[in-house]
Amino acid sequence: MQNYFHDLAAFLDTRLKGKEQYTCWLSAEASDFVRFNRSAIRQPGHVRQIYLSLHLIDGMRHAKTSTSLAGNLESDRPLLEYMLNGLRSRLPELPEDPHLLISTEVQSSEHISASQLPETGAIVDEALTAAQGHDMVGILAAGPLWRGFANSFGQRNWHQSASFNLDWSLYQSRDKAVKTTHAGFEWSSAEFREKFANAAAQLAMLQRTPISIRPGAYRAYLTPAALSDIIGMLNWDGLSEKALRTRQSSLRRMRDEGWQLNPAVTLAENTADGLAPAFQNEGFIKPERIALIEQGCLAGSMISPRTAKEYGIATNGADGGESANSLDLAGGALPQSRALQELDTGVFIGNLWYLNFSDRSNFRLTGMTRFATFWVENGEIKAPLNVMRFDDSLYRMLGENLLGLTRERELLIDTDTYGARSTGSMRLPGALVKELRFVL
Repeated sequence: MQNYFHDLAAFLDTRLKGKEQYTCWLSAEASDFVRFNRSAIRQPGHVRQIYLSLHLIDGMRHAKTSTSLAGNLESDRPLLEYMLNGLRSRLPELPEDPHLLISTEVQSSEHISASQLPETGAIVDEALTAAQGHDMVGILAAGPLWRGFANSFGQRNWHQSASFNLDWSLYQSRDKAVKTTHAGFEWSSAEFREKFANAAAQLAMLQRTPISIRPGAYRAYLTPAALSDIIGMLNWDGLSEKALRTRQSSLRRMRDEGWQLNPAVTLAENTADGLAPAFQNEGFIKPERIALIEQGCLAGSMISPRTAKEYGIATNGADGGESANSLDLAGGALPQSRALQELDTGVFIGNLWYLNFSDRSNFRLTGMTRFATFWVENGEIKAPLNVMRFDDSLYRMLGENLLGLTRERELLIDTDTYGARSTGSMRLPGALVKELRFVL
């Protein structure tokens, strides 16, 4: 694939006219997908696809297009020629873009991580064996991903890795189920069996008669999966430099008024340990780590080339959307094994969903509990909790009310496969909070 991409870029180099420049971005994968239902294979499949985005630039005018390719240069050359001609015909009609910033400094790179995955069939066999006697539903996605960048200045960047993501639920009845994921670069049978056993134990507890609690503030423990839903909202324009400067960011009060989170909160874009490549689709290089929140204080932001050009600042290789791709929240001192004991009496939350802002300027969120959520008394799970709606502020949840973060963290790979497997990931601990406000 890498040789094919380099040959493709070399061909594009020869097709430019006048002062034209180009950049191109290749996104490819060879993925096995297996859907499970009722602890059986419902739909196996394999997807091999190559997409190319081509950006033609002439002065301050530019245009983009994208297409799927066959992966054979002989058959792809006419399509590349067609793409270039189409873009070239559009440029004279387009206005100049005052915020266009292209990477002219050649910074080529190569990251090739050999696959450490077993055959997909072996993973499927383990999943089906563990699921015997349960009603399991889920999806497995596994295989190599490729990302490439090239431009007419001669820069070439290549990223190749292989990962898996097994996302499954054990269904009990009605709205009761336990949802779990096992993801990474190397399959661990021991870790999978431990996660499956924990899920099966929680499933057994779901058979108890569920209870409801009155609306109010309760001590709560958020698993890494539940916390990922909250951090995901933070990553929705919260860390964008453009959104911070236009006061659209949910974290604007941290920038403008010095508001802080708990000193235990240190959040970074950790490209070095993530799934995403260390370069973006315009050729700018990402540092291994970008400090975003340090000891509760806003320390940085995601700065795209366009924002950099508009405000006269340096880009840090953020994509156009200025969202983080490899979020990393530092762990704390709370051992995972003591989470229930430290919770004592309160709500254990396995997952959240339907999150949205109820007051964006104050980072107040609302959402619902989901899947394995339990009422805990004296450090022991007593009963599953019927679905509750919470409405609370990040400044309370991860600020004054944060009691601790777990020492152990979990790698959560974005399960989105719409169009292509996502390279987004988070590495998060669990969080113990003194109060979480439930309203319904």
